[in-house]
Amino acid sequence: MIIKTKKYQLEKKLYIKISMLNFLKKQWYIVFAPIVLAGLLYFSWWWMFAVILIPGLYILFWFIQFYGVTMMPDSQMMFDKYMFEIDSRQILVKLNTKQGMQITWDKITGVEIRNDAYMLMLSKAQFFYLPFKIFNTETEIKFLESIMKRKELIK
Repeated sequence: MIIKTKKYQLEKKLYIKISMLNFLKKQWYIVFAPIVLAGLLYFSWWWMFAVILIPGLYILFWFIQFYGVTMMPDSQMMFDKYMFEIDSRQILVKLNTKQGMQITWDKITGVEIRNDAYMLMLSKAQFFYLPFKIFNTETEIKFLESIMKRKELIK
């Protein structure tokens, strides 16, 4: 069975939001460890200022990185309108009937199931966001989930 989805375009604001949330989920300790340390080891107000400033600048750095991805011409292909054809061997990401690219399942590093979508992770800053509304039937959603279970991407 091949799953053929409707066309979908990832919005730039949604990309930034999801990327920042994933970053904070994975690296929460880098942000909050200095704040906890400052609470335990109180030296002076300058230390407190530095402990709050440094994690804030780190978060700002990553926000600028994710925002910059949306502005770079090389990354604009992530924000085009695509149609997906999914089967147990590969994912075909199609711009139209003649143009597209093939992604094998071994390139997918992980899958996150959200309330309204599947998120297929390729790297820290690259992912496919597949909302449930782009699938034609509930059967296609269940079939995709069974493929991901067989590939051991979800438990």
